Amino acid sequence: MTSVLFVVSEEGYWGEECVDPLETLSDTDASVDVATPSGNKPVVDDRSIDPETVGEETAEWVKEVHANDQRLQSPKPIAETDADVYDAVVFPGGHGTEWDVNQDRHARALLREMVEGGDQKALVVCHAVGLLAFTRDSNGGFLVDGRDVTGFPNEWEENIVDDHDLMPDGRKLPYWVEDEVKAAGGNWDAELDADASVTVDGDLITGRGPESSHESVMALIEALGVASPA
Repeated sequence: MTSVLFVVSEEGYWGEECVDPLETLSDTDASVDVATPSGNKPVVDDRSIDPETVGEETAEWVKEVHANDQRLQSPKPIAETDADVYDAVVFPGGHGTEWDVNQDRHARALLREMVEGGDQKALVVCHAVGLLAFTRDSNGGFLVDGRDVTGFPNEWEENIVDDHDLMPDGRKLPYWVEDEVKAAGGNWDAELDADASVTVDGDLITGRGPESSHESVMALIEALGVASPA
């Protein structure tokens, strides 16, 4: 059976970017596990369950899954996961990933092993794409160097943080994803004129943001060859 691991932030994941892929994959014949950096329950970004921000239907859907999905309620620590057990790993986005997942050495090792591992796949979405800027390949170079990627663009970040890079909740954003991925050698194109942006480069799939969540998981499903949901 195809097995997929989700690595979800404890500092604030964006609801739709986790819930849509999680629920969509759960409707296939794949099995799905969830991990977080420390093994504590993931935290959903409040803005991603605000009806005024995401719409009432999406807000209620995310809150229901977040509260009741036992995989999200009882995750395992990333350090206790084994890349060899999984056919794919999914890194949902959200600003929170900048403070934990993207800086976690076990997350970086997991991503490297999945992308370099032959038939395994990795899906990285939105702010989690920043993980690529801090992950080295087996030869010590940046894993993203020379790869085509999409992710959360600077143009969108400008509308969220203030002139001091402070978030609406008062936290200071430590870096901008687009800047770091480009500096690490990634071929960046967030396709700002498109409704959704998903890029496939070998065993690495990246998605731009919430509106690309479903298209990105469908690209993963196709790459894995599992039965698609009806």
